[in-house]
Amino acid sequence: MEDFGQKTWQSIQALRKKRPLIHHITNMVVMNTTANATLAIGASPVMAHSPDEVEEMVSFAGALVLNIGTPTRELVHSMIKAGQRANQLSIPVVLDPVGVGATSLRTTQALRILEEVKVEVIRGNPAEILSLGGERGSIKGVESFQEATEAVEVAISLAAKLSTTLAVTGKEDFVTNRYRSVWVSNGHPLLKLVTGTGCMATTVVAAFATVDPDPLSAAATALGYFGLAGEKGAQTSDSPGSFQVALFDALYDLTEQEVGKGIRIGEHR
Repeated sequence: MEDFGQKTWQSIQALRKKRPLIHHITNMVVMNTTANATLAIGASPVMAHSPDEVEEMVSFAGALVLNIGTPTRELVHSMIKAGQRANQLSIPVVLDPVGVGATSLRTTQALRILEEVKVEVIRGNPAEILSLGGERGSIKGVESFQEATEAVEVAISLAAKLSTTLAVTGKEDFVTNRYRSVWVSNGHPLLKLVTGTGCMATTVVAAFATVDPDPLSAAATALGYFGLAGEKGAQTSDSPGSFQVALFDALYDLTEQEVGKGIRIGEHR
């Protein structure tokens, strides 16, 4: 059986040695939050949105994050330009389909991105993944009222259809590439009470993808690391404001022993 704890630690060490640039085309709500999360794990963030520079900027990056949390036509245009350039350069692209299913704009634009850009990992909540798969997701704004267990079949089907890796996050996280699936059991309820933790998780996935060539392994270990940081942060805080600070600190200072013992990733049967 694969030692995911050891692999997680190897990835975080490789990441901190490499310090890759993570190019974000993301929503206005989370830019500062995701930039700080990127720095805390040892990578470098940039938020470049203009269609006049995204192709040049992504050429310097180790990974590209596309996040449709505050979608506009120009922003989606920039995402497609950057994504296609990243594809040409074999730079991994990670899509966060924020709020897909809540409005037709979000759904149609996410599907357009998937038609025009080869995405290595899609990281979304259960309602978003169900909606991408043509099912009815239970969503209010960007909040899902379903768990990953309800999206397993759709995620596997989408992974096959799109030839990509699906990471469905919730109380437990489900990661699949069609041929192999795993469950990630790390995390804490306080993560749901801080804005942008899903977007932060997407950023960590993108960063891990710069040092792990296996998208499923990169996504699973990244989510394990992020969830474990949430668990550590909750040891010193039981309120959302102080928890956010504790979460950033934990992303920065988790130890090899904590990672080795704390990562809980198991095969889907």
